[in-house]
Amino acid sequence: MEGWADVVAVAVGGVHAASNTGRAHTVGLRKDGTVLATGWNNEGQCDVEDWSQVVSIAAGWRRTLGVRADGTALAAGRRNEGANDVEGWGELVSIAAGDWHTIGLRADGTAVAVGNNRRGQCAITGWRNLRAVAAGYLHTIGLTQGGKVVAAGDRMAGVDELGAWDNITAVSAGSYHTVAVLEDGRVLAAGDNSRGQCDVAAWRDVIAVAAGSTHTLGLRSDGTVLASGNDDDGQCDVDGWLLTHAH
Repeated sequence: MEGWADVVAVAVGGVHAASNTGRAHTVGLRKDGTVLATGWNNEGQCDVEDWSQVVSIAAGWRRTLGVRADGTALAAGRRNEGANDVEGWGELVSIAAGDWHTIGLRADGTAVAVGNNRRGQCAITGWRNLRAVAAGYLHTIGLTQGGKVVAAGDRMAGVDELGAWDNITAVSAGSYHTVAVLEDGRVLAAGDNSRGQCDVAAWRDVIAVAAGSTHTLGLRSDGTVLASGNDDDGQCDVDGWLLTHAH
């Protein structure tokens, strides 16, 4: 984007899974620890210009979250469901934003949760030895140091299947589906496949994945990008993409 420079990470606050507004915002983390934001700002989700010393960012529906270098959390935007009530958190290393709930990963490998819990998506107090977390619409995913996946929340997102996954290196949560990268570069997917977002069985040499509301992207080790699922707005038009810093 014009004016954005020295950005080391980005996050997108997507459309609410139950709405069709088409409105979203984008957040960027600069290498100096400051944060940029653009897009829909009806509830102050882009009001991050005074943030500093930030090391991790996440974006949910109408809200933005960050982790500072001292392990504390920042939040901007919608507070109706309590998903931005993170000011008392500490010892964090990263954060994940679902539509209505937030998950924080602590340095000791445990997780904390706040916000809507109507499908049990915040029931994560017993999780241990985590290295990553991800949050969907009504479900939460954790990746352990041993490569196992733990899950809580809506069964429609495939949470009952994920306990059998092993040798996982990365995970991502869409609105109603979950994807993961295996050590050998293959990709697994579970949950809603109504738009083909879980059609990833043929993918190979993948090092990272990202799950949108109803589509999935994969980054291969050669820098090329794969896509499956809903392409109504061209979100899967990635043919010819080459990311030069894939490694």
